[in-house]
Amino acid sequence: MNILVFLIIILAYIVIIGTLNERIFHMQSDIALIFFSLLLSCVLLIVRILFPDTSFSLMIDGLADFKFREYLMDGMLCFMLFAGASKVNMGKFKKNLRPISLLALLTTLLSSFTYGAFFYLVARLFSIPMDVWMCILLGCVVSPTDPIAATGILNKIGLSKNVCSVIENESLFNDGTGVTLFIFVRSVIVHSGDGNFLVLMLKEIGGAVVVALLVSYVFFRLMKLTRNPVRYILISLLSVSSIYAICEHFGFSGVIASVVCGMYFSYSMDKIKRTAAVIDPENFYGDFWEIIESILNSILFVMIGLLVLSMKLSPFAVIVIPASLLILILSRANGVFVSTILTGKKIPGNYDLGEFVILMTWSALKGGLSMALALETAEYLPDNVYQIFTNVAYVTIFFTVLVQGLSIKRVYFALEKHKALRLSKRDNKERVQA
Repeated sequence: MNILVFLIIILAYIVIIGTLNERIFHMQSDIALIFFSLLLSCVLLIVRILFPDTSFSLMIDGLADFKFREYLMDGMLCFMLFAGASKVNMGKFKKNLRPISLLALLTTLLSSFTYGAFFYLVARLFSIPMDVWMCILLGCVVSPTDPIAATGILNKIGLSKNVCSVIENESLFNDGTGVTLFIFVRSVIVHSGDGNFLVLMLKEIGGAVVVALLVSYVFFRLMKLTRNPVRYILISLLSVSSIYAICEHFGFSGVIASVVCGMYFSYSMDKIKRTAAVIDPENFYGDFWEIIESILNSILFVMIGLLVLSMKLSPFAVIVIPASLLILILSRANGVFVSTILTGKKIPGNYDLGEFVILMTWSALKGGLSMALALETAEYLPDNVYQIFTNVAYVTIFFTVLVQGLSIKRVYFALEKHKALRLSKRDNKERVQA
């Protein structure tokens, strides 16, 4: 399909859904996009079945053939991550560094293996043709939370800034752990001998951080030489895209590198904010990245909805889909539970252990990265297993974004009410004892 025609269709989706939602449904905008794009795509799927071999059917086939993984992983992901990371509050990030690190590293690791173990039991029980490493690989696909979904949805529903900071920063960094673990388990399955997990982790994350810091430093020095706000934007675009390309070429994590680059520019721009205010009084730089993030998020959510056009339903879907959603929640809760215990007595937001586990489990939204990883397995997994991967990843994204995304506000305020009662009882008990 012609790229211009594809772009027109995507923009039409965004404009029509956005207008209808604004006038009638009043849902959170990103959730509305992914929900109604799925409904519209299902309508197109029915039309293609009822009227095959027509020009309209051929157009739908063109939409179905679009390379989603290449678009996300080799194109827009670095800019979306940079935009999200450039808004990180460095003060809150430093304050919550320990829980963020444990959640991003240990929780993702534990969730992936726990998910794999439970899914393997289901596979054995129902004679699903998947060995234990395939089940763990599926855990690696669905365990990382999505920074794009987190920043696009959670920021707009009234969560406290401190809680949002933990959720967003975990989402920004745990993708590196998930992708590294995915590569390691993939190497076990295809016997490619890519090395052990710790070596891969050091290479992926360590190399990404070094490249991101060095290249960001050079480009930010260049930025300080110009007094043109448009050139600020061009330099930031060049910086993050160059970093991502370099890291992907040398086998480092382009995801982590993009996040580090965004945080570096955020920190450095804050240090020169007086100079920047003179050079860019209209804040073209900040507005540009805000607009780009909004546009790319909208396109991503619509494209996820369109993926149903190319999806093949697994014969095991009736079994694996409900089982996978239950396992997803249990494995995430287990990972958060262990990480929170290791965090120590001071849990972010003054929550107790149970409250924090519930919040971090239910706010764990999934997105485009999970789908991209699932699609990548087509190269080395049997077709019947590949169908399970894509079905599970797709349903997982929609469940977390629609069900969890629509209800997280109610869950959050219920937890806040429970916390207030708990703290009130504790204070009363301390006064009585005094």
